[in-house]
Amino acid sequence: MKIDWRTVGPFQENSYLVVDPTTRRAVLVDPGDEAEQLIAMVRASGATLDAIWLTHAHIDHIGAIAPVKRVWDVPIYMHPADRPLYDRAAIQAGAYGLSFERPPDPDHELAEGDVLTVGNLKFDVSHVPGHAPGHVIFVGDGHVIGGDLLFAGSIGRTDLPLADPDRMVESLERVAGLPDETVVYPGHGPTTAIGRERATNPFLTGVARVVRR
Repeated sequence: MKIDWRTVGPFQENSYLVVDPTTRRAVLVDPGDEAEQLIAMVRASGATLDAIWLTHAHIDHIGAIAPVKRVWDVPIYMHPADRPLYDRAAIQAGAYGLSFERPPDPDHELAEGDVLTVGNLKFDVSHVPGHAPGHVIFVGDGHVIGGDLLFAGSIGRTDLPLADPDRMVESLERVAGLPDETVVYPGHGPTTAIGRERATNPFLTGVARVVRR
């Protein structure tokens, strides 16, 4: 498996390109902004883009979908519980003074237990609400593309609209149960590993508590 990424936009969000080097098939996860960078990344890979997968629907994770779809008309996969965020993204962007192009409607609904494929690669879909109601992670072959669930030394915010601190605690406990060597590709910041976070992340060690609104 090859995972490449670009850090884009004012929120410095990580958009990931997952490539199966054997079949040269790929998916783009959370295309958040600066579409020209993401399009160039896909083209440089030499792979065929098959789909767009979303961990969740906050504006910094979906802002480049529309221009990417104009180049490659591939299906969008998203958990339906995040549809309210997806539909109101332009309003949210306006509150931050950001320009935003509304993306096309999602094509496929993600659900707990789904198995997605990229060429010969397989990823399990886990529904991990808390930061957003339809937040999911993609887990495969010792890697987790985790969106805004778990960061290096921190976690996603739980004081945003539709966030749920109690469910965030449950979701963090769940991801912390993955093997120590599992590499985490987060929505913001550097990559990390489950074992490192379990040992040092204050939200997993009990030193810090999840913020409640």
